Amino acid sequence: MFKKALWTMVGLLIVASMALAACATPTPQTITVVETVEKVVEKEGEKVTVVETKEVVKVVTATPEPEKEVVFKSADPNTLVVAQIDEGIDTLDPAWNYESAGDGVILNVYDQLVTYAGTKATEFVPSLAESWEISDDGLTYVFKIREGVKFHNGADLTAEDVAYSLQRGLLQGGTWSPQWLYTEPLFGIGVYDVAELVDETGALDDDPAGLQAADPEKLMGACEAVMNAFQADEAAGTVTINLATPWGPFLATLAQSWGSILDKDWAIENGTWDGDCATWQNFYGITSETSPIRDKTNGTGPYMLESWVPGEECVLAKNPNWWRTEPTFEGGPTQPTIDRVVLKGVSEWGTRFAMLQAGDADTGDVPRENVTQVDPMVSEWCEYDLASDSFNCEATENTSGPLRLYKGQPSTTRTDALFVFNINTDGGNPYIGSGQLDGNGIPADFFSDIHVRKAFNYCFDWDAYIQDALAGEAVQVSGYAIPGMLGYDQNGPMYHFDMDKCAEEMALAWDGKVAEVGFRLQIGYNTGNVTRQTIAQILQNNLSAVDEKYQVEIIGLPWPSFLAAYRASRLPIAVSGWAEDLHDPHNWAQPFLVGTYASRQVLPDDLLAEFEAKVSAAVAATSDDERAKLYQELTQMDYDNALAIRLAVATGRRYEQRWLGGYYFNPIQGTDTRYYTTTKE
Repeated sequence: MFKKALWTMVGLLIVASMALAACATPTPQTITVVETVEKVVEKEGEKVTVVETKEVVKVVTATPEPEKEVVFKSADPNTLVVAQIDEGIDTLDPAWNYESAGDGVILNVYDQLVTYAGTKATEFVPSLAESWEISDDGLTYVFKIREGVKFHNGADLTAEDVAYSLQRGLLQGGTWSPQWLYTEPLFGIGVYDVAELVDETGALDDDPAGLQAADPEKLMGACEAVMNAFQADEAAGTVTINLATPWGPFLATLAQSWGSILDKDWAIENGTWDGDCATWQNFYGITSETSPIRDKTNGTGPYMLESWVPGEECVLAKNPNWWRTEPTFEGGPTQPTIDRVVLKGVSEWGTRFAMLQAGDADTGDVPRENVTQVDPMVSEWCEYDLASDSFNCEATENTSGPLRLYKGQPSTTRTDALFVFNINTDGGNPYIGSGQLDGNGIPADFFSDIHVRKAFNYCFDWDAYIQDALAGEAVQVSGYAIPGMLGYDQNGPMYHFDMDKCAEEMALAWDGKVAEVGFRLQIGYNTGNVTRQTIAQILQNNLSAVDEKYQVEIIGLPWPSFLAAYRASRLPIAVSGWAEDLHDPHNWAQPFLVGTYASRQVLPDDLLAEFEAKVSAAVAATSDDERAKLYQELTQMDYDNALAIRLAVATGRRYEQRWLGGYYFNPIQGTDTRYYTTTKE
C-alpha cells in the first residue's frame, strides 16, 4: 500500500509542476522611476519654464511572453511500446488460442478471409478473399481467394492453404478451444467438438487416447466430413464452405483470430497435422503448450513475429511486403507506418505509471482504481458518442499534459467470479486446504451446495466493486449476458449485497455444518490484475465479517500458472473475464452455460443437459421475439442456480500519448488493436 501511495504523490507533484510551468502568472514588481516635469512660472514679472525632477515608486507587471504551443513528439517514432499488466500470451497457434492477448498478436501477424469494416461490429470487407457469394438458403459460401499474396517466408497463398488452415483447426479440436464456433454451424446446433462426429454422446471430447482407440471407420468418416465442409478448388482459386444450418454470424466467425490462414507446407514441416485423414486423430486434443507452432508464426499480415519471451515481451516487426492496397474503411491506411511493436509485460502499476509519465510507454493498461492518478496527465479528452459511433475530442485546461484519453466506449467484456462445482484434486490441491469440511479447508464439491453459492453472492458488494475497481463507470448485470443483447433486461433477476442473507444461506449450507465449523479456501488471480484482486478482497472481507471462521485467502499467480490452474478446474473460485467473439447472445449463453466456462466449472450433467436444451433452442429459433423469450428464461435459470457471481460491465477507457494517432473503436475487437492503423510522430 505504501508503494502505491508513494507513486500517487510523486505523480501528482510531477503533474502539478508541469501545470505551473505551462501556466505561470507573471509576478508584479515594485520599481522606482525618476519623473521629469516642465512648469511655466512667473519670475520677476516674466514667464519662465522650469524643469523639475522627482523619484516616484510604482508597481508594474511585465507583459507576459505569448505561451508557446506544446508540441508532442516522440523520441522514437518508429517503435510502439505497449505496457500491459502481463505479456499474457498463451499460444500463437491460431487454431488453439482463445485468449485476448494472443488475439492481439495473431490478428496482426495473420490475415483472415474477411475482416471488420473499421468501427462496424457486424459489417465485413474483403481480406484474403477478394469476394464471396452466399447461396439463397444460407448453407453455401464460396470465397474467391486473392492472388499475389505472399506469406512472411515468401511462399504464395493458395486456396489449399485456406482450406487446410480451417480443416486443421477443427480436427485439432478441444472443447476449450474456439473451434466450437465452427462445429455448430458446420455440423449442427449443439455439436461442440469434432470428437462428437465420432461419438455423439461427447464421451470422447478432450480424450486424445480414447479418440485414437475409436472405430477406424468412424474416425475416417469424421475427417471426411471436415474435408467436405472446407473444399478448395485450386484451378478456380476458390474455397467453398458448406454449412449444416444457416448461421447469421458465420462471416463474423471467419473474421476472428481462429479464421487465420497459414502456409500448409510450412505448418506440416513444423510438425502439425499432415493433411491425411488416416492420421488426424494423432493430432487431436493437443494443448497450447504442446502445439508445434505455439511460438512460431508464418502469416500474411502487416506484422511479423520478431521475438517472444513468454511472460516478458513480444516484439513484432513491420512486413515490408504486405499485400493490402485498399483500406478496410474510409480514410484508413493501407500500410503500417510503425516499424516495430513491443508488447511488454509490466505487472507493477507503479512501473507502468512511470513509463507513461516519462513517455517510455506509448499506451498501457491503467486499472480503474488508478484513473484519478492518471487523469491529471490528460490534455485531450475524447468522449464516445453512440449516435455517431465516434469520439468527440476536446482540450483540457492542462495544455501540457502528455496523454489523450478515449472514454465512454461501450464494453463487450465482463469479469465474473465462477464457482467450481467439483474441484480437481488429482495429485493434491493447495487451494482447498485440508480438503475436508473441518474448518481448515473445503471438500472438492463444496460449491455443489446451492446455499454456499447463494451465500457468496449475497456477501459480494457490487457498489464497492463498481466504485473502487471500476471508477464508478459500470453497471451491475442481470445474468450471463450483457446490456444491449437480444433478450437482456436490466431489471431482470440479480443478487444484491445483503450480509444478513449471506449469514442465513451459510447457516443452511451442508446441513448447518459450514456455520458450525467454518471453512478455508484460496482464491487465485493473475498477478498485476488489481481488478480481480479487488473482487477477491471484497469476498474475503465480507465473509470474515459474517463469521471469522469463514476464511478466504488470496494468492497472486503468474499468468501461465493462473491459466493452467483455471483450465484444470483446480481453483475453487475462478475470477476470469470474457470478451465476446460474435455480437450475438449465443456467444454469451454457450460459453457461460454449456461451453468454455461451464466445463471449467464442472457443472453436473443433469444441470448441463437442461441448459444445453434451452441454449440450442434459443440459437435455432427463427424469430427475435422467440429468441428473446428463451434467453430471458436462461437468465432466470442462471440466477436460480447461482452458477457464479455475475459482476458488472464497465465502459471503456484508453490512455495514449498525444503523439499517437489512428485509434478507432470496434466493440467486437475487445483488447485487440490493429497496429497497422496506428501512427506516431
